[in-house]
Amino acid sequence: MNKRLMSLSFSEIEKLNARQLLQAISLCEGRILAGECVCSTAPLLNDITNAEVVASMSADILILNVFDVDKPYIAALPECEKIDSIKVLKKLTGRPIGINLEPAELKEATEQLWSMTKGRLASAENARKAKQMGVDIIVLTGNPGNQVSNEAIVSSIKEIRKELGEDIILIAGKMHASGMAKEAGEAIINKDTVKAFAEAGADVIMIPAPGTIPGITVEYAHELISYIHSLNRLSLTAIGTSQEGADLQTIRQIALNCKMAGTDIHHIGDSGYVGMALPENIMAYSIAIRGVRHTYRKMGQSINR
Repeated sequence: MNKRLMSLSFSEIEKLNARQLLQAISLCEGRILAGECVCSTAPLLNDITNAEVVASMSADILILNVFDVDKPYIAALPECEKIDSIKVLKKLTGRPIGINLEPAELKEATEQLWSMTKGRLASAENARKAKQMGVDIIVLTGNPGNQVSNEAIVSSIKEIRKELGEDIILIAGKMHASGMAKEAGEAIINKDTVKAFAEAGADVIMIPAPGTIPGITVEYAHELISYIHSLNRLSLTAIGTSQEGADLQTIRQIALNCKMAGTDIHHIGDSGYVGMALPENIMAYSIAIRGVRHTYRKMGQSINR
């Protein structure tokens, strides 16, 4: 199938394997929007999942944060077997689903939202469980304060790629320093890091969106993305600094900055308040990168098609 992801129906999307999904993303030429949401917090609209709201605002891909493969839970999901949570969410949204896994150390459990659990570790075992649940994309990254290093991400890419082969899309990188002071600002990622991620087996390299991290300018992002493309990998620019809850003008500026930098996938984070970006910001971002035609089409398209 040689069609763009943003033009596909759910019945077509669910037939794609990992390599075909990557191609469908690439064919969109920088017009794909990935919306992240925390699946364990109280939903913004009470009785429907945050993921459904994110999809309804035109996101093409959904990424679940704090999803534990040992204790699957998506707030407001209709009652079902826990093992079927991802498959049920796909049926409700008609979107490819990704989850974050983190190469972090387990510490004493706390009440904090980002506190690590065994089922969120970036291990081959957890990746296999995620794939069996129906996950299409694994994002190897770090939540605030979890001290995830780029070196640890490289090790996890290798481990998971060896376990699952080409049967999963791997996105690798960080939206912020994740508690690593030596990997803050521009040091979050450079060409050496990009090369290491690519050689380890990442399909998509994540970098912070220009304007979200000090030192990540449009020029620097463009340089990195050009290098990513030279390695035959796709790029993702991420908003992981709570600016997904900023004003519309800021959202549009970030969106156009990412477009000018050359990204393939635009990511909008999960913290408008807590749990997902402001709905109006998701729609505004989409309109900025692809206009009302494709935005409203995605919003209006039935999942039964």
